[in-house]
Amino acid sequence: MIRFGIGYDVHKLVPNRKLILGGVEIPHELGLEAHSDGDVLIHAIIDALLGAAALGDIGQHFPMTAEFKNISSVELLKRTCELLAAKNFSIVNVDSIIVAQRPKLAPHILSMRENLAQVLQTEFEAVSVKAKTEEGLGFTGTEQGIAAYAVASLEK
Repeated sequence: MIRFGIGYDVHKLVPNRKLILGGVEIPHELGLEAHSDGDVLIHAIIDALLGAAALGDIGQHFPMTAEFKNISSVELLKRTCELLAAKNFSIVNVDSIIVAQRPKLAPHILSMRENLAQVLQTEFEAVSVKAKTEEGLGFTGTEQGIAAYAVASLEK
C-alpha cells in the first residue's frame, strides 16, 4: 500500500539567527525565527511524512517545550523516521519546494538532497528539493519569511 502526505511550514526571517535549510547552513544575513533551528524545509518534510502515516503533525510529536528548544531539525527528522519504522513504513520518495526571494538557493540544493537522503536512509534519487521565488510578491517575496512545501509517499 502506498500512502501520501502533504507538509507546509513557514518562519519569519530575523537577524542574529543562522539560516538552515535541509540541514545545510546557508550564508545569509538573516535566519529563521523558531523554537528549534527553524529549518522550514525539514519541518514541511516531517509533516508530509507524518501525514502519510496518519500520525498527526510536527507539533504533536515535538512540542514547544524545553526538550526541543534550539534542537536541530535533522534530529527531529531522525526521530520521525524512527516513528515511521516502528509502524513498518518505508519512504518511497519526498518532493519539496522552498519559497524564498533571497538568498539564491540553487548552489545548495545538491547538499540539501544529499543530507536529506542520508537522514531519511533512502536513495538520493528519491529526494527532490526545488527552490522558487515569488517575484517580489507576498511575505516571502518581500523577504519577511521563508516557506516550504513537501509531499511524501510511504509504503507499508
